[in-house]
Amino acid sequence: MEMDGITTPFGRRPMTLGMLVNQARTQTMAADASVDKWQLYRWLCEAKPKLGISDRALSVLNALMSFYPKNELAAGETLVVFPSNAQLSLRTHGMAETTLRRHLAALVEVGLLARRDSPNGKRYVRRDRQGDIGEAYGFSLAPLLARAGEIETTAAAVTAERLLLQKLRERVTLVRRDIVKLIETALEDGISGDWMGFEAEYRMHILTLPRVATPEILMPVLNELEKLRTAILKTLEDNIFSHNAAGSGGQTERHKQNSKPESISDSEPRFDTKQGGNAETQTEGAAGLDGIREDELERRRAQRTIVPADPQKPYPLALVLQACPEIIPFGPGGTITSWRDFMTAAVVVRSMLAVSPSAYENACEILGPENAATVIACILERSGHINSAGGYLRDLTRRAQRGEFTLGPMLMALARANGNPAKRAG
Repeated sequence: MEMDGITTPFGRRPMTLGMLVNQARTQTMAADASVDKWQLYRWLCEAKPKLGISDRALSVLNALMSFYPKNELAAGETLVVFPSNAQLSLRTHGMAETTLRRHLAALVEVGLLARRDSPNGKRYVRRDRQGDIGEAYGFSLAPLLARAGEIETTAAAVTAERLLLQKLRERVTLVRRDIVKLIETALEDGISGDWMGFEAEYRMHILTLPRVATPEILMPVLNELEKLRTAILKTLEDNIFSHNAAGSGGQTERHKQNSKPESISDSEPRFDTKQGGNAETQTEGAAGLDGIREDELERRRAQRTIVPADPQKPYPLALVLQACPEIIPFGPGGTITSWRDFMTAAVVVRSMLAVSPSAYENACEILGPENAATVIACILERSGHINSAGGYLRDLTRRAQRGEFTLGPMLMALARANGNPAKRAG
């Protein structure tokens, strides 16, 4: 039978109030209490974050439970297991004895185990002539049985929180996708509206998301993103209806055909020119939607310089990140693994450096989206030496348009300054 009364630890290990409460709880559990030990272990694995135990401590507990011969823990039974440290080490895949002791102490401290120490501190059992256990010294599993209901409830709460978090993440992903694609569509079709303002607000909300989010963090962000999506849809609706009302009955709706299978970035509006056209064509289309007269278009066309149709080839992303590591924390989740992440970070940095949307859009048209983002990263690296990031970007864009600027020397200089080997991929 289970030893009655309160026992204290052997040797220098102190007795604590937590141990006292833990042992007292086992004395007051119901006489018919029972639970399947492996079901209980599954609840423990689920409730682990709330119980404050590690994976390795759970593996030690699993080994201890495996020494109990029955599948069911029941009140009135001897729930003490007494394996040696050598036996425990074998069942924990060779865990070192010092590590075993540390995790055993942690399990006792959180109240999942109770020590039943012998007079000399050894773990052993005394049996009667029939082979039944008389007295056993080791670790008692009775606290697990006494807390089974609490552990089950905690596991259910953790499961519910995980499912809620999964649902919120899905909703945030869908709303983010809607916002990005709606802004992208509005920019491509030349719909009037504060799209860059919407994009900046979107970035502000996204930057508040930590790497590991909780429902309490995600819920307010989701609410703000849904409000932003509603505002974007309202702006689109107002402009579409106003254009339809201004048109005559004989006008045919403009048909848009996109030859690209997907956008350059799922998270940023793109500014590249369409295949077979140039930036002037896009400007004319956008102006037409706003009712600008043909003479105004001719005047604008005469003032603008034709954008080169073949921007510079982008450098390898790995080289760019070696030369410009300061931009990495601004990527989604604080890291950059693709050009999509890099261009997303560049838009955030562009706003931070007070570079106007028009300056960045012009750089994307002249240099190409990847190279424009790379220039932003280079400016960030040298931000302490540049008075006006926007003016510097416009100057580099004009020089590139005249064929007087290439990105290579700037990139290589930064790579050398950061102590990284820089080689151009051919």
